[in-house]
Amino acid sequence: MRTYPGGNKLVAIRHRARAPLIGLISFASAVLAQADPDPKELIQAAMDQWRGTSSYSEMTMTIHRPGWERSMSMRGWTKGDMQSLVRVTAPKKDAGNGTLLDDEQMWTYSPKINRIIKVPSSMMSQSWMGSDFSNKDISKSTNIVHQYEHTLLETRQREGHTIYVIEAIPHEEAAVVWGKEILAIRDDKVLLDEEFWDQSGVLVKKLETTAIEEMGGRTVSKIMRMTKPDKPEEWTEMTIDKIEFDLDPADNVFTLSNLRNPRQ
Repeated sequence: MRTYPGGNKLVAIRHRARAPLIGLISFASAVLAQADPDPKELIQAAMDQWRGTSSYSEMTMTIHRPGWERSMSMRGWTKGDMQSLVRVTAPKKDAGNGTLLDDEQMWTYSPKINRIIKVPSSMMSQSWMGSDFSNKDISKSTNIVHQYEHTLLETRQREGHTIYVIEAIPHEEAAVVWGKEILAIRDDKVLLDEEFWDQSGVLVKKLETTAIEEMGGRTVSKIMRMTKPDKPEEWTEMTIDKIEFDLDPADNVFTLSNLRNPRQ
C-alpha cells in the first residue's frame, strides 16, 4: 500500500472542502422542502380559519350607493364545510329574511310572502338582499376548494408576512359562473382578497379585507369590502361584530323548519 507524507492533512483538507458543499446541499433541500406549499391546502386552511368546525357570528352589512346607504344586522351559523344559516335581525322591515345552505342546496325565506324558495345553481351568483355579495358569498360556500383547479402564482412579502397569490380555475363540469378567481392568503391563514373574473377574462368584483383582528381566539378578517371596478362609488361592507368557533350547534339549526320559524 502506498502512503504519502502529510496524508492526514490531505484528508482533513478534503473534508473541509467537502463541508461547504454538504452545507449548501442541506440548505437547498430545506428550501425545497418549504417551497411551493400546496395551493389547495392554503385555500382549505383559510376556509377552516374563517369557519372552524362550526361557528356563530353577529355581523353588520352596510350597502353604500351614491346618494344613500343602509345597514342590516345579521346572525350566522356554520357547521363543517357544507352547512350555513344567515338570518337578518334588523332593521324591522328586513328582519326574518334568511338563507340556508345544506350540502350545496340553498333556500331563502322571506317573511313578507311567508315562502321558502329553493335557489337554483344558476342564481347562486345573484345579489343577496340588494348587496354586492352574492348568495354564494353570504353562505360562506367552500366549493372553491373542491370544484376548482389551483395554481400558486407567486409569493409576496408584506409587513412581516408571506402572502400567497393563488389562481383558481373551475373544473369543466363545475356549476359556477366565474372563469377564474384569484386569492391572496396570508401565512396566518387570513384571506386578504379575492377577485372574481368572468369567462371573458374581465374582473367583475373584488372582496378585500380592510381590518384584521383577534376574535374568537383566532386571527380573522373583521371588515371585508366587496367592490366592482366599473362602479367604484358602489360597495358593500361586512363587519364582524362577534364570532365564536368550534361550538356544538343543535341538529335542527340547519333545517327548513328553523329557517322559517327561528328557534335559534
